[in-house]
Amino acid sequence: MRSNSLNSYWSPETAQRAIIVSGCLGMAYTQLTMSPATIAYAQSLGATGLHIGILGALPVAMLFMQFLAAIAANHLRYRRRTWVSVSVLQRLILVPVVCGPLLFPEVSDAVWIWGFVLSTAANHAMLHFCTPLWLSWMGDYLPHQGLNRYWGIRHRWAQWAGAASLLGGAVFVWFSGWSIVWAFALLVITGAVFGIADVLTFLKIDEPPIHHMPEPRLWKTLSAPFRVRQFRSFIGYSCFWHFAAMTGAPFISMYLLSVVGMDLFQLLMLWTCSWVGGALLARRFGSLAETSGNRPVLILCTLFKPLNMIALLLVPHEPSVAFWLLVPVFMVDALLNAGIAIATNGFLLKNSPSQNRTTFIAAGTAVSGLVGGAASIMAGAVLAALDGWSIDLGGFTANGFHLLFATSLLLRIVAVFVARRIHEPQSHGTAIVITDLLGVTPLRMLRLPMAIFQAGQLNHAPQPKPPARRPLRRPVIVAEEAA
Repeated sequence: MRSNSLNSYWSPETAQRAIIVSGCLGMAYTQLTMSPATIAYAQSLGATGLHIGILGALPVAMLFMQFLAAIAANHLRYRRRTWVSVSVLQRLILVPVVCGPLLFPEVSDAVWIWGFVLSTAANHAMLHFCTPLWLSWMGDYLPHQGLNRYWGIRHRWAQWAGAASLLGGAVFVWFSGWSIVWAFALLVITGAVFGIADVLTFLKIDEPPIHHMPEPRLWKTLSAPFRVRQFRSFIGYSCFWHFAAMTGAPFISMYLLSVVGMDLFQLLMLWTCSWVGGALLARRFGSLAETSGNRPVLILCTLFKPLNMIALLLVPHEPSVAFWLLVPVFMVDALLNAGIAIATNGFLLKNSPSQNRTTFIAAGTAVSGLVGGAASIMAGAVLAALDGWSIDLGGFTANGFHLLFATSLLLRIVAVFVARRIHEPQSHGTAIVITDLLGVTPLRMLRLPMAIFQAGQLNHAPQPKPPARRPLRRPVIVAEEAA
């Protein structure tokens, strides 16, 4: 699927802008098809805690498909045809299933809920098959000088697109007056349109050929990332982090809907605000990862990730009060997620060799995905087994959700120490990153909330560099114009 003439492709500058636009389209697809409305839709079909646990596990449990992509890549010269074909099918697979209850209402809801689970599994399986193909394509195509900074800009615009998509979905669900079955079907169809547009964008972006290993033996290919100390340490952190996060994260929306009593509009607006928070520091995190390394960004973001579990444990069961209390917490949590995502992608792309790059990327995400998926399924089974269980703790009534959130909280604290074991010799200390991020010394960390919003307002200002460091050359990537 590669033209013999380079004139059929966009210039590098135009392509880099298009990749940012495609990120926004892809984020719109993701938020319209996999938003918290999914939980409300599943519950309308009679989903239990086990169903929700499985749905929460699928995004990471299907990551093993990345290893299949790595094997396939060793038999491909170019990735485009395979990636486009599978991606288009992936963007369409949910449409028939969510339209099923509308076209065939006589069929039992139990059939449709399991059909939705299976189609969601296929959706994530194809998505993860395509991910290392796409990331290795980007790793070969985009200049590595300034890559983290560019990725931060792309992530920032994608976060804004996610917020806009969720806001549009929330307004539609609230004012349309449609049942969740009808409303969710339209959201999925609209998301599929954005998703197809995202995929078709890459028909005009050039693709370097895949660099194969001299002796592409299966075991040697798949085990290569685990023989490299840097990747081995990162995989260890990623596995533990996914286990810690997925013990509680998949059940947040269900908890807010069924226990706190929020309606779907409040829940969608809450997640919309969180995406706005994620956009505030995305560009800054990209610059920090570029100048100071990925390891300190991962440590810093992991350090504050227990905050949302603490808030969920303490939030009152009053929907309006809970909403306003959780808005700033979710915004901070989303910006921490943005930092982890940017540093993770930067680590994978910059530390993976051009030969066998797809396998290194798959190893950096797939193994941890399997661990996280198992954690989510086990937590969902525990939640289903504890249905109706509660215990009074000095006036505070704890239930199965609180047990999962408390467990996740403890594991997230331990994850900070695991993150410190990531091996990245060229990175700076975490204290330097904190100083650069806040503009103060680490002893004045209490200024964090104010600094977060100040940093969001200063995103367009030139990024200061410590005088002792050698300034980096301006990247070839057209980051400023794209922003």
